[in-house]
Amino acid sequence: MDPIEKFEQERLERIKNNAENYDLKQSANIFMQQSTSPGYSYNFSWMGRPIIQYPQDIVAMQELLWEVKPDLVVETGIAHGGSLIFYASILELIGKGEVIGIDIDIREHNRKEIEAHPMFKRISMIEGSSVSKAVIEQVGRAVKSKEAVFVVLDSDHTHDHVLKELEAYHRFVTKGSYLVVFDTIIEDMPAGFFPDRPWEKGNNPKTAVREFLKSHDEFIIDKYIENKLLITVAPDGYLKRIR
Repeated sequence: MDPIEKFEQERLERIKNNAENYDLKQSANIFMQQSTSPGYSYNFSWMGRPIIQYPQDIVAMQELLWEVKPDLVVETGIAHGGSLIFYASILELIGKGEVIGIDIDIREHNRKEIEAHPMFKRISMIEGSSVSKAVIEQVGRAVKSKEAVFVVLDSDHTHDHVLKELEAYHRFVTKGSYLVVFDTIIEDMPAGFFPDRPWEKGNNPKTAVREFLKSHDEFIIDKYIENKLLITVAPDGYLKRIR
């Protein structure tokens, strides 16, 4: 057997086995619970900008962007801009593509840092609600000329808001690409885990994904990614468009 093919088959088998490895999955779940409260995801940066993600999800997104090679990445939620810089840097390596970031409040100090970054040449930002008609229409105009579009939802994590985003933005995702919904992990945390937030167990991105998929069978949950990562803030959140 070709050594490259052999390596790939061994990797696929390991990932498949992860799905049935209770002890390993339980250890990952414990880590997710124990690492959330101390703000573990706030510890990292990408090319100098804070990126509020777990390293495992960063690697997964790199793999998917390299696979899809999108002409456009749309992300709701900007914060410090690390994710926008990250997506732009991968597109820079691919040699094509743009990034649109949307946030209801782009803080001036963050805007200045993003605009001063070398990767800003591939980035544009929209300030406004991600579910407002004007913003959705603006994104729609940007999508029209693009063959491959990748969407990431990472703003307000309440059920109603995420469901509205899913209904608004899923149409922009092209076949074979992804609609990634971050922070579905909220549903898997104990009740009362986020006392200072409007989202909670039963009211979060994962409950929105479940509702969305009832009427959108053009998307599937890509469990392969979750089984590979084990540690992820997006269980059931990597949605692949299959038609």
